[in-house]
Amino acid sequence: QVRLEESGGGLVQAGESLRLSCAASGSIRRIDSMGWYRQAPGKQRELVASDSTGGNTIYADSVKGRFTISRDNAKRIMYLQMNSLKPEDTAVYYCNARIATLLRPTNDYWGQGTQVTVSS
Repeated sequence: QVRLEESGGGLVQAGESLRLSCAASGSIRRIDSMGWYRQAPGKQRELVASDSTGGNTIYADSVKGRFTISRDNAKRIMYLQMNSLKPEDTAVYYCNARIATLLRPTNDYWGQGTQVTVSS
């Protein structure tokens, strides 16, 4: 079975930084893409940043220039570096990955989420 686990969230003041981590484990054959999503109270879940093995990277307009996505392929960990945080960044952040296992074709997997709160 595949498991994704986020960590690194917390409470910070506006202008400060956080780095989120997402660790993937299980019988993984190949990870085609990984991304970060977030969901604030009363709002739908939205894409924050994503990338693929081919090198394509997408950022939401609201975080361009402030957030950076990266990956350690050997450790199977994805990161989201968040700088110059704003109160509107407050949300639960979720890790997502499209993964092929040894026994199954590709499927989407989600972590449980980590809370990020930014005060004024």
